[in-house]
Amino acid sequence: MMNIILTGSLGHIGKPLTEILVAQGHHVTVATSSADRQKDIEALGATAAVGSLEDASFVASTFAGKEAAYCMIPPNNYFDPNLDLLAYYSTVAHNYAAAIEAAGIKRVVHLSSVGAHLDQDSGLILGHHNVEEILKTVPNISLTHLRPTSFYYNLYSFIPVIKSNGMIATNDNPKAVQSWVAPEHIAQVAAAELQKTGTGGNVMYIANDEKTGIEIAQILGNSIDKPDLKWVQLPDEVMLQSLKDAGMNPQIAEGFVEMYAKVRTGEMVADYEAHKPKEFGAKKLADFAKEFAAVYHQPSH
Repeated sequence: MMNIILTGSLGHIGKPLTEILVAQGHHVTVATSSADRQKDIEALGATAAVGSLEDASFVASTFAGKEAAYCMIPPNNYFDPNLDLLAYYSTVAHNYAAAIEAAGIKRVVHLSSVGAHLDQDSGLILGHHNVEEILKTVPNISLTHLRPTSFYYNLYSFIPVIKSNGMIATNDNPKAVQSWVAPEHIAQVAAAELQKTGTGGNVMYIANDEKTGIEIAQILGNSIDKPDLKWVQLPDEVMLQSLKDAGMNPQIAEGFVEMYAKVRTGEMVADYEAHKPKEFGAKKLADFAKEFAAVYHQPSH
């Protein structure tokens, strides 16, 4: 049995990860910024630690006495005009690094992202690269960077434009192959990695399925009775303006466009292509399409 700290509250990965580790008999502490989550965490058989990961003292006290740590950077509000996303990533990462070293934690699993091998011009993904570099400075730990591909649930963000304009629209190339992953599969991999022993650091890519944008539109379109649904490629400047018009922080909107542009050129996935996982997760895009259809048909959307 291990004493494990998980960050990220009960999110898409955190909840199944907590369930797996508790079921295996480990003592699990889940860090959350929401006091409302405490009962839910305790109901799963875990201990809740309520506070902000931007608070170095909270992170240090929460990591104290733990043997293994799962570190991820929780999502932030992309529509906050004052948010400096890279600074936010850096602050939390430095807090993790200091807390891991002070606590003497030896096993660390970090949720990074595909594209984190790039050290510039990668848009939003640059934050993940920076976190990897910060965690690498912690001495005497066994460190695994998990680099999942695009999350299936990100496809939900296309629902409004499908409903308003009858299309999926980004500045990515619809003919290019895209890789997608299920959060519950990431949780399974993370749970296994947290319990491994070893030295040094390594990178693991995680994926469930690969499809072109054209195929994605067909699969999702069929699931919502829109068999003619198309994935349309927008010029970068049109994509940027549409994000700004929606109220997104301009700097973050530029990061989105830059990120998709790197996907379009193939640079974002070059290292993934060279080091693909030996086994893909069982849940395929066609399976997720059923969940997509259920969300699409909810009145709130």
